[in-house]
Amino acid sequence: MVRRKETVSKILGLIRPYSHYLVLSLVFAVISVALTLYAPILIGQAVDQIVGPGQVDFQKVGKILVLLGVLIVITALAQWLMNLCNNQITYRAVKDVRTRAFAHLQKLPLRYIDSHSYGDTISRIITDVEQFSDGLLMGFTQLFTGIITILGTLVFMLSINAGIALVVVLITPLSLFVASYIARHTYDMFKKQSEARAEMTSLVNEMVGNQKVVQAFGYGEKALKNFDEINGRMRGYSQRAIFFSSITNPATRFVNGVVYAGVCVTGACFALNGMLTVGQLSSFLSYANQYTKPFNEISSVITELQNAFACAQRVFDYLEEPAEAEDLPQAQELSQADGSLTLSHVSFSYDKEKELLKDLNLKVAPGQKIAIVGPTGCGKTTLINLLMRFYDVDEGSIYMSGKNVMELKKDSMRKNYGMVLQETWLKSGTIAENIAYGKETASREEIIRAAKSAHAHSFIRRMEKGYDTVISEDGGNLSQGQKQLLCIARVMLNLPPMLILDEATSSIDTRTEIKIQEAFLEMMKGRTSFIVAHRLSTIREADRILVMKDGNILEQGTHEELLARKGFYEKLYNSQFAV
Repeated sequence: MVRRKETVSKILGLIRPYSHYLVLSLVFAVISVALTLYAPILIGQAVDQIVGPGQVDFQKVGKILVLLGVLIVITALAQWLMNLCNNQITYRAVKDVRTRAFAHLQKLPLRYIDSHSYGDTISRIITDVEQFSDGLLMGFTQLFTGIITILGTLVFMLSINAGIALVVVLITPLSLFVASYIARHTYDMFKKQSEARAEMTSLVNEMVGNQKVVQAFGYGEKALKNFDEINGRMRGYSQRAIFFSSITNPATRFVNGVVYAGVCVTGACFALNGMLTVGQLSSFLSYANQYTKPFNEISSVITELQNAFACAQRVFDYLEEPAEAEDLPQAQELSQADGSLTLSHVSFSYDKEKELLKDLNLKVAPGQKIAIVGPTGCGKTTLINLLMRFYDVDEGSIYMSGKNVMELKKDSMRKNYGMVLQETWLKSGTIAENIAYGKETASREEIIRAAKSAHAHSFIRRMEKGYDTVISEDGGNLSQGQKQLLCIARVMLNLPPMLILDEATSSIDTRTEIKIQEAFLEMMKGRTSFIVAHRLSTIREADRILVMKDGNILEQGTHEELLARKGFYEKLYNSQFAV
């Protein structure tokens, strides 16, 4: 209940910038309801002008009908303007949420991305926001007019006859009980439904993105079982949510019948005793219908609002995730690194109960080629994450160009690195746009020069539209090797003072790899380079090789020095050529 109140408060905070639309919406709602409720009085007056055969005042009836027609036109206009204001409030507020959600994604630390499924995050940003939008729009459209109609109807009924109005008021708590019961039971089910939907999105996202692996390892049947299990839970939550929602109509109709019967019996008694005219009784019966109708609408709206609140809560939970640590107020801009790097007593672990990097020390001179090798899980990629400040160290310090990286602006620091990773990533767009991803102002000549340096120009030229060929999401219509060549060309275009090559040629054929290695050697001249490699034959020319094991630098030196020591590196190197 407390969380629901907090969610409502946050939703009101989203609407606050558009309060002028809200005020206008309420004004038009009041006009619409007031005129709608005034209509039965006119109808009652018209009925009272029809006394019997030959006793009809057609002149008064005609005036009343003309006035009624004018009221209908004004009411329709007021309702249209009210809906227009509601649309503005809803879609502007939801646009703000979407913008905030996507902007927050750019600020989230890598730790959050690594610890949450992509499908859950996507579901919060897209699906939950959409569900929230639908519920909010329906809420504004029907909830406000419904409440105003109920209050307005009571006022008009009291003005006609307080006794009959009292009967209606006494029956009202029954409607409120029904609405409260439905709201309480539907909220939890819709919340669980949203969570199950996020799980399903995550699973489908995994299956679509890795279908080749799924089929190659025969995982399809297991994936189907997982899907059926999640789908079954979602069906159960949905059925229970729909069950409570389905109570709405019959329950409120029952309340409607009780109210209408109460008005009929009481009104008939009053009319027989001359305390009420026939026209007034007809007005009252019309009000009885109008009074109970909003309870139907509000009850159904409450169901949608519970779904909207459940989705909104998931979105707000996501928005409240701590963002990546901001740069320090005194953080400096690093325009051009000199290539020097120092790690002093660095310790880090993803899980604080499991140590990974422990008291790591390293000093790199400008222009050195540093190779990082070691068995899987030894900390190679973790070291790269720390250099890029995707994660911050738990203890110790990292110095770049003699300055503590914690005192540098992250963006300026990262611009001094060029990264080519084993996992390639390309965006939907042309090949030229992908190569110029980090330098949008690059000319076509610069792009072509970079592609030639990366040995990508020949395959690009053979494509239907060359550099203007549009590639699908993540380069789905290219081979893995071609995608990696484009990622290499992207770095070739920028040529920052420091390079990180993490298995950069793992998906390239041997013949092309030799050419790429030559291009890399040219590119690395005068640049500090970190080369993460499993194939030790590719790092013989490194100035220094760091041999890592269990989070520590076990050995370091040149290829020849390490082989001469006959230590761990020699065993790693020889194991790759053992028959």
